[in-house]
Amino acid sequence: MSITFCPAAVIAAPVESVWELLSEPTLRDEWWDARTVRLVPEGKASPGQVIYLKTLPWGRQWDGTLRIEMVDPEKHQIHWILNGFGVINDQTTTCTAIDAVSCRVQYG
Repeated sequence: MSITFCPAAVIAAPVESVWELLSEPTLRDEWWDARTVRLVPEGKASPGQVIYLKTLPWGRQWDGTLRIEMVDPEKHQIHWILNGFGVINDQTTTCTAIDAVSCRVQYG
């Protein structure tokens, strides 16, 4: 069974600031409920890069991998596949500027 949904949020930050958090894997630990264990290869998000992670939801340690499939800096768009925690999440995240100090982030 698969479930499809496309949540979105307006963020009170410039699109470039939000894009930096998404495209720089070393910054992920600042905003996601996981700990980055290893990056292969290291560096900015790029197609083929794998992020190995651990998290503790529900009092249990879970291992996961996040594979970067596509990065489009001009469109502020990144496609990744998360495998772990009992799910596979194939998503594209897009950041769109609203004005100089806010943006819309959508994934699905």
